[in-house]
Amino acid sequence: MNHDLRGRRALVTGAGGVIGRWLVETLHEAGATVAASDSRQQALDELASDFPLGSDSFTVHADLTDEASIKQLADIVARRWGAADILVNNAGIYPSNFLLDTSTAEFDRVFAVNLRAPFILTREVATAMVRQSVKGAIVNISSGASRAMRRTLAPYCPSKTALDRLTKGFALELAEYGIRVNALEPGFTAGSSVSPLTPAYVESMIAHIPLARPTSKPDVGQALLYLVSDASSFVTGATLSVDGGGSIGPLAVHQEKKSAL
Repeated sequence: MNHDLRGRRALVTGAGGVIGRWLVETLHEAGATVAASDSRQQALDELASDFPLGSDSFTVHADLTDEASIKQLADIVARRWGAADILVNNAGIYPSNFLLDTSTAEFDRVFAVNLRAPFILTREVATAMVRQSVKGAIVNISSGASRAMRRTLAPYCPSKTALDRLTKGFALELAEYGIRVNALEPGFTAGSSVSPLTPAYVESMIAHIPLARPTSKPDVGQALLYLVSDASSFVTGATLSVDGGGSIGPLAVHQEKKSAL
């Protein structure tokens, strides 16, 4: 299926991370002009150096825990483009701590980045879309953790559950303007420098994925292109899980016979 995004303008948060870079590169390769945002200037510089995005694209440093910074990000995009055609709320954090060791400040930061920031940025970007009569597409990057609790990631899980509900809320209210809002759930992906994972944890996670491998760029990229292109013109308020079955349930078999044949 052809996903031609030439002439479309896309804003991506968390662009300096593993999945964020995949999303930026995928959108660029499909012809979109991209505004890549991250809280880490070095990550943005490395992205721009490793993968030149063209003269019409740009990077923007933004602190998603700060409302003024989020609004400034939206204002920069509005001044450059009038309005974005695509918004991808990708930025997210998942610090690992047992609940009894989790500080209130850390709990608040998880919800600030994972839920509050997508709310503020979607509100601001969608307002510009409405004013410019842009029938845009908004994608929130969620997680299978929205439906299943994980030890030492307890604040992260409900932050994604709430993001899924927020996705449906925006989808319901923006439908009259022709703006579609959906969620995309990538599967397990290692390599984050913000929330590093131990080799043992990585091995354990992959062992529980029915299709027996971690998520790749094509997996996430093709799903994103579907959600932001005309191919999904009648899809809104949906959640697309691309995780090799990782969020379906455990693979453990509680009997001596371990395979069907």
